[in-house]
Amino acid sequence: MNDFENRLAQYYDELKWLYYELYGNDKQAFDYFCSMLRRAWLSRNTTLKELDEAREKVPDWYAGNDILGMMMYTECFAKNLKGIESHLDYIRECGVTYLHLMPLLDTPKGRSDGGYAVSDFRKVRPDLGTIEDLAELAAKCHAQGISVCLDFVMNHTSEDHEWAIRAKKGEKEFQDRYFFFDNWEIPNQFEQNLPEVFPTTAPGNFTFNQESGKVVMTTFYPYQWDLNYRNPVVFNDMTENMLFLCNQGVDIIRLDAVPYIWKTLGTNCRNLPQVHTLVRIIRMAAEIVCPGTLLLGEVVMEPSKVVPYFGTVEKPECNMLYNVTTMASTWHTVATQDTRLMKHQLASVFALPKEYVFLNYLRCHDDIGWGLDYDFLRGFGIDEVAHKKFLNDYFKGDFRNSPSRGETYNDAPELGDARMCGTTASLCGLESANKEMAVKLDTMLHAFLFTQSGIPVLYSGDEIGQLNDYTYHDDPDKAADSRYIHRGAFKWDRAELREDMSKPEGKIFNAIHKMLGLRDTQAVFSNSADTWLIETGNDHVLGIGRYYGEKTQKEKMLAFFNFSAEPQTFTPNENLGGIFNYYDMMTGEKFTGSDVRLGGYEFKWLFANL
Repeated sequence: MNDFENRLAQYYDELKWLYYELYGNDKQAFDYFCSMLRRAWLSRNTTLKELDEAREKVPDWYAGNDILGMMMYTECFAKNLKGIESHLDYIRECGVTYLHLMPLLDTPKGRSDGGYAVSDFRKVRPDLGTIEDLAELAAKCHAQGISVCLDFVMNHTSEDHEWAIRAKKGEKEFQDRYFFFDNWEIPNQFEQNLPEVFPTTAPGNFTFNQESGKVVMTTFYPYQWDLNYRNPVVFNDMTENMLFLCNQGVDIIRLDAVPYIWKTLGTNCRNLPQVHTLVRIIRMAAEIVCPGTLLLGEVVMEPSKVVPYFGTVEKPECNMLYNVTTMASTWHTVATQDTRLMKHQLASVFALPKEYVFLNYLRCHDDIGWGLDYDFLRGFGIDEVAHKKFLNDYFKGDFRNSPSRGETYNDAPELGDARMCGTTASLCGLESANKEMAVKLDTMLHAFLFTQSGIPVLYSGDEIGQLNDYTYHDDPDKAADSRYIHRGAFKWDRAELREDMSKPEGKIFNAIHKMLGLRDTQAVFSNSADTWLIETGNDHVLGIGRYYGEKTQKEKMLAFFNFSAEPQTFTPNENLGGIFNYYDMMTGEKFTGSDVRLGGYEFKWLFANL
């Protein structure tokens, strides 16, 4: 038997059992699914199959401390895919080994939701290039040791997708691929339990379609029609679309909005058990056809709902998940200068199995949602709605000399549910405040990012301290969506300043470069290292310990981060003397004494070989 047959045989029984359970013993649909997997494998080129083979020999190839991600919009960074190819030298200079290209498949102009309303899953937006350009870029990235990540928008299609167009014309086969209703009776029943994703810009979860004369489910925006995964044809065809992208050289498939993909009346249609069944089947499909491919789950929820998407050791689902709670808690800590919530949240993360790989980030393409642990915060007398208002006021620059400059998104004052938008540098105050302090805060936050286990991901432009782009206000296709404030064109003229240490661009770029060099070479940053919280006795200062010990190599690191603009002196509950010869990793200076002093927004990485 060939590799495909061996892998199919390995997973066949579980695959069949789960598929039959989900789709009522539909043998015809299952047989089609298996034949589709075979077609996808036959279409995979020899180079990619060789890459699969190499990665199978090192299953955790993506979990090393030398991995750095960067996410970018093609049109913002270099106009098109050929432009990105021409700037791969800069991407490698940044230390990037994992390149996340934001949605680039074909979408209707003005009704794209930033690329998440796909009208053709096998076609690149014409202004960005072609599917052949994508495959060529992926090959060039592989040659330079860079993996490529692409979003797979699986919950919905654009209303301009061929399936939707045929559904609007009344073809039942294609209406059955969505959720069509003759009247509002059942949609109104759904609405009793469904929260609104965008209550301000897109209230409700259903839209009346004039052309068909029917109501269609649209959880996100009216032009994004939810797919009906109760229909096995939808699942079969969407899985084939995903594998088509893998065969273009895409290494990481980001499963967009995955918690939403199964709908059941009487529930909130989030995180239902069938979602995990679908993701498990998708994981097996990838393992069978393209085992060098990874699944990244986009689950923007609290940890209790995120972690189940890893599956189990025996039956894994996603290879990687976003550490969204730490991101939100980071900005809460910046605003409050109080690390207690962060310590509470990190304690939960540090307790998870080391096999779990999280993507950690400060900023991304999306807004910051304040999904914090309010049960914990209420213990300090903090009210949820009032606190969200404070956070938004702070990052808009409306609160008592706040240096931050951001804008709210989907502001709903009565619910306190507004979200925050802005680049890392602008939220740190680089637009408005003492630039030296803003650079210190920006650098300290990146140090905190790199101290965490998992894969750190930079948002393109953060490496040079790129500021907010307010020109979106003048574009009628973007003006209503404040997320475009941090989706501006990459400032190549500012990137030219990255070696000038008298400029913020140079200070941030070189600090990040130095930290990444240390992270790459020191085993203490490995995902297999032990991590714990260090008690500093100072609520402004966060302490994290890391220990790596294998055979004769034993390394220990103590990291401290001052979230206050004022200097802090503290005595951590760690022995800083005796047999431990700590030195400051950033300066090379030997550390002596039992007290640690940090200037405003400063950090220390103390390291010792044991």
